Amino acid sequence: MTARITRRPTPAQSRLAAVGAIAVAGALLLTGCGDQTEKGGSDGAAKSDAAAPLADKLPQAIRDKGVIKVGSDIAYAPVEFKDDSGKTVGIDPDLAEALGKQLGVKFEFQNGTFDTLIGGLASKRYDIAMSAMTDTKDRQEGIDADTGKKVGAGVDFVDYFTAGVSLYTNKGDDQGIKTWDDLCGKTMAVQRNTFSHDLAREQAKKCVKDGKKTLKVEDFGTNPEAETRMRSKGANVVSADFPIAAYSVKKSGGGAYFEIVGDQVEAGPYGIAVAKNNTQLRDALQAAVQAVIDSGEYQKIIEKWGVEEGAITEAKINGGS
Repeated sequence: MTARITRRPTPAQSRLAAVGAIAVAGALLLTGCGDQTEKGGSDGAAKSDAAAPLADKLPQAIRDKGVIKVGSDIAYAPVEFKDDSGKTVGIDPDLAEALGKQLGVKFEFQNGTFDTLIGGLASKRYDIAMSAMTDTKDRQEGIDADTGKKVGAGVDFVDYFTAGVSLYTNKGDDQGIKTWDDLCGKTMAVQRNTFSHDLAREQAKKCVKDGKKTLKVEDFGTNPEAETRMRSKGANVVSADFPIAAYSVKKSGGGAYFEIVGDQVEAGPYGIAVAKNNTQLRDALQAAVQAVIDSGEYQKIIEKWGVEEGAITEAKINGGS
């Protein structure tokens, strides 16, 4: 079974400030989504360069190819999404471009549904998964969060950001939802196999244990699908990581569709996922993330996207709990 959830709200004032910051960055770009493979970061990933300071840390096979294949669900603005020209943009592509400069390789983003990304590492379709993926013990150990059973080898994470989870509803229709305990008897739409999905299933069990009507959880392949379900009145609420929720609230329908309710909960690290047996690549990525942090490039990237409150100072391996 999953660990008992202890929710840690963040201050509403900080939440509102972050929404405003994301709004400024979001006004520059339009969201979009697609299924085609996208190569490179926001301006194309760095060309292979033998002078890159950390190139010698990479496995020789990747150095020879000059490419790191990235599995990503490219429909999760502002972390990764397609702009109106079809180009992959966002926090992760920008960071990948900076990592490419350190490692002397290109990062090629390949679109896939979120719930297939870890499997794509096991099948070697991808070298890494980078997709606003929360670093959790269950994912590290290959445990299904709902059943508590082992379903895979697990992955290692290189942590690079911190984000909590938010609830949002159709605008003007919050239905009195302020906390997760207000969800009993409601229907939630959520992206499948995300951390929000894990929390929703735990809350559904808690509602029953407390003698209340259960929370009905409907899961979808992408977050935009979950939002469409709520827009059509098929669900009362959507849950997503705070940067995604805040960006969607600001951009969807020009700000007319959704509103955030309550505070963030369960702040945890985003991690770059790497197969357990690929420790050399994992360690190279950790060194590159730390170098980007130390150089100041990391701060410029997160300021560009208005998510400063999620900044980290140390690139840990498997820092999630």
